[in-house]
Amino acid sequence: MSEFEKITATEEFDILMMRYDSAIREVRTKLEILNNELSLTSVESPISSIESRRKKDRSIYEKLKRQGNEISLESIEENLNDVAGVRVICSFVDDIYNVARMLVRQDDVTLIQVKDYIKNPKANGYRSYHMIVEIPVFFSNEKKPMRVEVQIRTVAMNFWASLEHQMKYKHDVEKAEQIMKELKACADTIADTDMRMLKIRESISAK
Repeated sequence: MSEFEKITATEEFDILMMRYDSAIREVRTKLEILNNELSLTSVESPISSIESRRKKDRSIYEKLKRQGNEISLESIEENLNDVAGVRVICSFVDDIYNVARMLVRQDDVTLIQVKDYIKNPKANGYRSYHMIVEIPVFFSNEKKPMRVEVQIRTVAMNFWASLEHQMKYKHDVEKAEQIMKELKACADTIADTDMRMLKIRESISAK
């Protein structure tokens, strides 16, 4: 049994993962409440769907190792901000920033980090808005601050990211370089379409 397998076999690891699961539920609930309110008070809801996941044990280990961090429970909490993840899918680009603002405006949400890959796309064309937030989670005998990565993107961005994710893990694909260039071109086209759709909505709303 490896060092990490010994850690994952402990009750302490199960408790830590339960805490991350609880943090995910807390953030999802906040977003769902916002969406329910806006569904009643706005012409259209900004959130199309909400997805969530907790990073798999193997992925936790591989990221710790890749970053050169100690393999321990303490290291997971200190060095990994994306064990708990929530993804918000919006219809329009401006909805992304509105949802982000509404979430971090809540007084029990602490913004730790922002990476805006919409204004600053990755080299491969990836676009999304990433935030690390910290929220208090209440348990039977303590209040525990937990970090969650929140990714917010449009339906179109999510469609592209899903296909790119599949390509990333297919190492035996022929003409991989050419395909990656095509994916980058598609990402740019999708970004242009997102902005055109936003302008159409703004034109309709202005009437």
